[in-house]
Amino acid sequence: MSNKLNFFKHLAAISALSLVLGAESFAQSPPTTAPAEWGAVSINMEEIQYPYPVHFLHRNLYGQDVRIAYMDAAPTGPANGRTIVLLHGSSYYGMYWGEVMKNLTAAGYRAIAIDRLGWGKSSKPIIPYDVNLHTSNINAILEKLGINEVVIAGHSLGGRVASHFAHSYPDKATHLIMVNPIALNDSDRGRQWSEPTGADAEPDMQAIYAANLRQEQNRIVNWTPANLEHVRIRYGYALSSEYHRLTLVRSMNNNLTAQPVDTYFPKITIPSLLIGGAQDGPNYPEIARRAANLLPDGELYMIPDAGHNPHEETPDVLSREMLRFMSTDS
Repeated sequence: MSNKLNFFKHLAAISALSLVLGAESFAQSPPTTAPAEWGAVSINMEEIQYPYPVHFLHRNLYGQDVRIAYMDAAPTGPANGRTIVLLHGSSYYGMYWGEVMKNLTAAGYRAIAIDRLGWGKSSKPIIPYDVNLHTSNINAILEKLGINEVVIAGHSLGGRVASHFAHSYPDKATHLIMVNPIALNDSDRGRQWSEPTGADAEPDMQAIYAANLRQEQNRIVNWTPANLEHVRIRYGYALSSEYHRLTLVRSMNNNLTAQPVDTYFPKITIPSLLIGGAQDGPNYPEIARRAANLLPDGELYMIPDAGHNPHEETPDVLSREMLRFMSTDS
């Protein structure tokens, strides 16, 4: 009887563990439809709290008064006198650099994360956009703050913008860091112009939710409930009365990667790190290697078990490698 009792106790323990694991797995899985409590999010993200205080650079561009948002985090460890600028990807905003900023400031760096004009808490003007405009805004922030030299870093589209800054302002950038940058394989050669457009008159909210959820899941190897926050924000944009303006502005930025990397990467002579999650698409390590080889002083580092957003999945690994790289001489 004792053996049978032990067997049933063991079976009960396994069943209990299975229920716990099943509940945990269920909690990790995102809902198939947007939660009912999700509401509108303004296209300037006024109601979204950033991890550091937000400041604004005011400029007049094409006759319009605009403001460009940025976080400016002071060192929390012994200051080393150096500054790193962080640029975000095309679906995001500077807010998502929070964990990396914490690590960098602890190591003595001043960290500045910029919301590109047309994104995040920055203005959404209807003006001609190009990569030179965005890099000039970065430079204008540095001039306002009296900063002469920076490490320039960017994720995804921000990686491409960072490389353009390094190319256009070689006297300002000591190091270049690109985190899973896009458009590395020269595939955008010969892109044709298309007229910018806004959103549908009545957006299909379920389709918007499903598309944004799928996009976010494709970028993450190990999904957590925290990753749903990006989906909530983009879903909330579509409920905003200014969603059509936001969509038009984003479509006006479709030419930001039009210049093939082959034409200007060989001219970037500062130390350059191309780093990213190795599981960002089936051929990403090979594509990244080709691009890194174009850089005269280029280095490649692939993070295993991470996808397109390593600053969210593996922020400590990314920060460690960034700090190691920034310690090299320029």
